[in-house]
Amino acid sequence: MSAKKDIYTESVELHEKHRGKIEVYSKVPLKNRHDLSLAYTPGVAEVCREIAKNKDRAYKYTLKANTIAIVSDGSRVLSLGNVGGYAAIPVMEGKALLFKKLADIDAFPICFENYHTEFVDEVKNIAPVFGGIALEDIAAPKCFELEEALQGIGIPVMHDDQHGTAVVVLAALINACRVTKKRFEDLNIVVIGAGAAGFAIIRMLRCIGYNPNLCSSVNDIIVCDKMGIIHRNRDGLYANKYKFIIAEETNHAARTGTVEDALEGADVCIGVSAPAIVTPPMIRSMNSNPIIFALASPVPEILPHDAHVAGAAIVGTARNEYPNQINYALAFPGIFRGALDVHATRISDEMKVAAAHALADYVTHPQKNRILPPVLDRDVVRAVARAVSAAAVSSGCARSFD
Repeated sequence: MSAKKDIYTESVELHEKHRGKIEVYSKVPLKNRHDLSLAYTPGVAEVCREIAKNKDRAYKYTLKANTIAIVSDGSRVLSLGNVGGYAAIPVMEGKALLFKKLADIDAFPICFENYHTEFVDEVKNIAPVFGGIALEDIAAPKCFELEEALQGIGIPVMHDDQHGTAVVVLAALINACRVTKKRFEDLNIVVIGAGAAGFAIIRMLRCIGYNPNLCSSVNDIIVCDKMGIIHRNRDGLYANKYKFIIAEETNHAARTGTVEDALEGADVCIGVSAPAIVTPPMIRSMNSNPIIFALASPVPEILPHDAHVAGAAIVGTARNEYPNQINYALAFPGIFRGALDVHATRISDEMKVAAAHALADYVTHPQKNRILPPVLDRDVVRAVARAVSAAAVSSGCARSFD
């Protein structure tokens, strides 16, 4: 009797059998000359003329209205690192599958083999085909620079590793506070990890750049990287623009030291860093009923059992076998669905905050082992999409047509 196959072997066999996970289907028949004349020449010429008069009509006559590009250079694939564009294709296909199954969005992987000086222009030049662009698995600081450079091209562009994660973390924290009776504005939070996800989480929780009426800002945030606590006087800080921004917007008490020092007296620990770097004694040094989000994958900063034994009131991880899975797949399908439904020109801060509150409110009676809904619940996508569409309209990001 052969040994049971592990998940990695099964996955390789699945991909080999199907030669990938997605394919293109025709929406219209092509059985005779009349069908050909309608779908292609000569009939399609009139469609082209209509769009030439007003390019927004591409939303009416083409796949643009419901299609996004998933753009990556494979420079930071989760748990694998810099594997390049070719090796990133299976991950981008998987994300396209989630878009289709959860939000009925047609998504297509666009994988570049390396990041180069023309990268921004190349991404801009594919925009006419798509209603949105999801940036994926691009290392910091390139991901920040690329996303900033692509704002204003007329379609939503969002780096999901940043903002999808930040939206779900905010939703999880809102409900964790509801369970523990902690006041959001009183929280002292430690974020371990100052990369793409960490940066977006920090700015979301501080409501930097957001309408203050949309959410309450936390009391303070201490951010740690490999060198320890980020503070304004740290040597070499000016070499990294984004860590300089973090130093300016967090750690108002100018604390210094290690992760251990940072966690002493904290209410919340959010890890987006590396496996097993948080210990039970660190959790015991936190305030009573601490909230622990250990989101490193595949191995979290601390295992849920160890965190609970050390006194944690609520623990979330990125893994689906534990309660409270905090996964950006809860956010990005609904955010893009809502953006596409109103032909949004961009994804505003208001849209992201609305997504977080919709996600939190979907769980009507949060409990310590259920602060978020399951990832594969399609009703979650609908709830998030409705909130995002409404926020797009109110924030002036919805496109109107003649």
